[in-house]
Amino acid sequence: MTKYEALHKLKDDMEKDDSLPLKKGAGKLVFGSGNTEAKILLCGEGPGRQEDLQGLPFVGQAGKLLDKLLLLAGLERKEVFVTNVVHHRPPENRDPLPEEITSYGKYLDQIINILNPKVIITLGRFSMAKFLPNVFISQVHGKKHDIIWKDKKIIVFPMYHPAASLRNGNILRQEQKDFLQLKDTLYIMGLVK
Repeated sequence: MTKYEALHKLKDDMEKDDSLPLKKGAGKLVFGSGNTEAKILLCGEGPGRQEDLQGLPFVGQAGKLLDKLLLLAGLERKEVFVTNVVHHRPPENRDPLPEEITSYGKYLDQIINILNPKVIITLGRFSMAKFLPNVFISQVHGKKHDIIWKDKKIIVFPMYHPAASLRNGNILRQEQKDFLQLKDTLYIMGLVK
Protein backbone atom coordinates (compact mmCIF):
# COMPACT_ATOMS: atom_id res chain seq x y z
CA MET A 1 0.00 0.00 0.00
CA THR A 2 1.37 3.43 -0.94
CA LYS A 3 1.48 6.31 1.52
CA TYR A 4 -1.30 7.97 -0.47
CA GLU A 5 -3.50 4.88 -0.15
CA ALA A 6 -2.69 4.44 3.54
CA LEU A 7 -3.57 8.06 4.30
CA HIS A 8 -6.87 7.80 2.41
CA LYS A 9 -7.77 4.63 4.31
CA LEU A 10 -6.95 6.39 7.58
CA LYS A 11 -9.08 9.38 6.56
CA ASP A 12 -11.98 7.02 5.83
CA ASP A 13 -11.51 5.42 9.26
CA MET A 14 -11.61 8.86 10.91
CA GLU A 15 -14.77 9.84 9.06
CA LYS A 16 -16.49 6.72 10.42
CA ASP A 17 -15.27 7.26 14.01
CA ASP A 18 -18.21 8.67 15.94
CA SER A 19 -16.21 8.68 19.19
CA LEU A 20 -14.23 11.76 18.12
CA PRO A 21 -15.35 14.46 20.58
CA LEU A 22 -15.57 17.43 18.21
CA LYS A 23 -17.25 15.60 15.32
CA LYS A 24 -20.85 16.27 16.29
CA GLY A 25 -20.70 20.08 16.21
CA ALA A 26 -18.27 20.42 13.31
CA GLY A 27 -18.74 20.70 9.56
CA LYS A 28 -16.13 18.69 7.70
CA LEU A 29 -13.27 16.51 8.85
CA VAL A 30 -10.02 18.40 8.22
CA PHE A 31 -7.65 15.46 7.85
CA GLY A 32 -4.70 17.12 6.19
CA SER A 33 -3.40 17.87 2.73
CA GLY A 34 -0.25 18.08 0.72
CA ASN A 35 2.49 15.92 -0.65
CA THR A 36 2.15 12.36 0.65
CA GLU A 37 5.86 11.79 -0.07
CA ALA A 38 6.90 14.93 1.83
CA LYS A 39 9.82 14.81 4.24
CA ILE A 40 8.40 17.84 6.07
CA LEU A 41 5.18 17.75 8.08
CA LEU A 42 3.53 20.89 9.40
CA CYS A 43 1.23 20.40 12.36
CA GLY A 44 -1.15 23.12 13.50
CA GLU A 45 -3.71 23.20 16.28
CA GLY A 46 -7.22 22.84 14.87
CA PRO A 47 -9.43 23.92 12.00
CA GLY A 48 -10.97 27.38 11.88
CA ARG A 49 -14.14 28.46 10.11
CA GLN A 50 -12.81 28.32 6.53
CA GLU A 51 -11.11 25.00 7.17
CA ASP A 52 -14.35 23.59 8.63
CA LEU A 53 -16.23 24.66 5.48
CA GLN A 54 -13.65 23.41 2.97
CA GLY A 55 -12.30 20.35 4.78
CA LEU A 56 -8.71 21.51 4.22
CA PRO A 57 -6.13 22.84 6.71
CA PHE A 58 -4.85 26.42 6.67
CA VAL A 59 -7.05 27.84 3.91
CA GLY A 60 -8.13 31.04 5.70
CA GLN A 61 -6.07 34.16 6.50
CA ALA A 62 -3.62 32.19 8.66
CA GLY A 63 -3.13 29.81 5.73
CA LYS A 64 -2.34 32.66 3.35
CA LEU A 65 0.29 33.87 5.80
CA LEU A 66 1.63 30.32 6.19
CA ASP A 67 2.16 30.13 2.43
CA LYS A 68 4.26 33.33 2.58
CA LEU A 69 6.23 32.03 5.56
CA LEU A 70 6.95 28.77 3.76
CA LEU A 71 8.40 30.74 0.85
CA LEU A 72 10.83 32.40 3.29
CA ALA A 73 12.02 28.88 4.17
CA GLY A 74 12.41 27.96 0.50
CA LEU A 75 9.28 25.80 0.48
CA GLU A 76 5.96 25.71 -1.29
CA ARG A 77 2.78 24.24 0.15
CA LYS A 78 2.79 21.48 -2.49
CA GLU A 79 6.12 20.20 -1.10
CA VAL A 80 4.92 19.60 2.46
CA PHE A 81 2.06 17.84 4.24
CA VAL A 82 -0.10 19.91 6.59
CA THR A 83 -2.34 18.63 9.39
CA ASN A 84 -3.49 19.53 12.93
CA VAL A 85 -3.62 18.04 16.41
CA VAL A 86 -7.43 17.99 16.21
CA HIS A 87 -9.23 17.44 12.92
CA HIS A 88 -12.65 18.96 13.60
CA ARG A 89 -13.27 22.60 14.49
CA PRO A 90 -13.66 23.28 18.22
CA PRO A 91 -16.83 25.25 19.07
CA GLU A 92 -16.42 29.04 18.85
CA ASN A 93 -12.87 28.43 17.60
CA ARG A 94 -11.71 27.80 21.18
CA ASP A 95 -8.46 26.04 22.06
CA PRO A 96 -8.59 22.25 21.88
CA LEU A 97 -9.01 20.55 25.26
CA PRO A 98 -6.47 17.96 26.50
CA GLU A 99 -8.95 15.09 26.15
CA GLU A 100 -9.73 16.19 22.58
CA ILE A 101 -6.06 16.28 21.68
CA THR A 102 -5.70 12.77 23.14
CA SER A 103 -8.72 11.45 21.19
CA TYR A 104 -7.38 12.72 17.86
CA GLY A 105 -3.79 11.88 18.81
CA LYS A 106 -4.07 8.24 17.78
CA TYR A 107 -4.84 9.40 14.24
CA LEU A 108 -2.12 12.04 14.20
CA ASP A 109 0.34 9.37 15.34
CA GLN A 110 -0.71 7.21 12.39
CA ILE A 111 -0.37 10.14 9.96
CA ILE A 112 3.18 10.68 11.22
CA ASN A 113 3.92 6.96 11.05
CA ILE A 114 2.69 6.73 7.44
CA LEU A 115 4.50 9.88 6.24
CA ASN A 116 7.70 9.16 8.21
CA PRO A 117 8.86 12.80 7.98
CA LYS A 118 12.41 13.92 8.70
CA VAL A 119 11.18 17.29 9.98
CA ILE A 120 8.04 18.34 11.85
CA ILE A 121 7.27 22.04 12.02
CA THR A 122 4.80 22.69 14.81
CA LEU A 123 2.56 25.73 14.48
CA GLY A 124 1.46 26.90 17.89
CA ARG A 125 1.81 25.70 21.44
CA PHE A 126 -0.64 22.78 21.29
CA SER A 127 1.16 20.98 18.49
CA MET A 128 4.52 21.90 20.02
CA ALA A 129 3.49 20.28 23.33
CA LYS A 130 2.97 16.92 21.60
CA PHE A 131 6.70 16.73 20.89
CA LEU A 132 8.21 19.19 23.36
CA PRO A 133 6.16 19.06 26.56
CA ASN A 134 6.74 21.41 29.47
CA VAL A 135 8.36 24.22 27.49
CA PHE A 136 7.18 27.68 26.53
CA ILE A 137 6.93 28.54 22.85
CA SER A 138 8.36 32.00 23.58
CA GLN A 139 11.61 30.31 24.67
CA VAL A 140 11.99 27.61 22.00
CA HIS A 141 10.40 28.99 18.81
CA GLY A 142 12.49 28.70 15.68
CA LYS A 143 15.07 26.43 17.32
CA LYS A 144 15.98 22.97 16.06
CA HIS A 145 15.17 20.09 18.43
CA ASP A 146 16.38 16.56 17.75
CA ILE A 147 13.94 14.17 19.37
CA ILE A 148 13.21 10.47 19.47
CA TRP A 149 9.53 9.93 18.77
CA LYS A 150 8.14 6.39 18.73
CA ASP A 151 11.70 5.06 18.26
CA LYS A 152 12.37 7.38 15.31
CA LYS A 153 14.73 10.33 15.10
CA ILE A 154 12.81 13.43 14.06
CA ILE A 155 13.79 17.08 13.96
CA VAL A 156 11.15 19.39 15.41
CA PHE A 157 10.99 23.12 14.76
CA PRO A 158 8.43 24.82 16.99
CA MET A 159 7.01 27.96 15.40
CA TYR A 160 4.37 30.43 16.44
CA HIS A 161 0.94 29.81 14.97
CA PRO A 162 0.35 32.06 11.93
CA ALA A 163 -2.90 33.28 13.53
CA ALA A 164 -0.84 34.71 16.41
CA SER A 165 1.32 36.53 13.86
CA LEU A 166 -1.78 38.03 12.27
CA ARG A 167 -2.75 39.52 15.65
CA ASN A 168 0.68 40.68 16.81
CA GLY A 169 3.28 42.46 14.68
CA ASN A 170 6.15 41.53 17.03
CA ILE A 171 5.31 37.85 16.72
CA LEU A 172 5.03 38.22 12.94
CA ARG A 173 8.53 39.72 12.70
CA GLN A 174 9.92 36.94 14.90
CA GLU A 175 8.16 34.26 12.88
CA GLN A 176 9.48 35.67 9.60
CA LYS A 177 12.99 35.58 11.06
CA ASP A 178 12.43 31.99 12.29
CA PHE A 179 11.32 30.78 8.85
CA LEU A 180 14.32 32.48 7.20
CA GLN A 181 16.63 30.67 9.63
CA LEU A 182 14.75 27.44 9.01
CA LYS A 183 15.75 27.68 5.35
CA ASP A 184 19.44 27.44 6.29
CA THR A 185 18.89 24.24 8.27
CA LEU A 186 16.70 22.67 5.59
CA TYR A 187 19.33 23.56 2.96
CA ILE A 188 22.06 21.84 4.97
CA MET A 189 19.78 18.77 5.26
CA GLY A 190 19.23 18.78 1.47
CA LEU A 191 15.49 19.46 1.83
CA VAL A 192 15.50 22.81 0.00
CA LYS A 193 17.64 24.31 -2.76
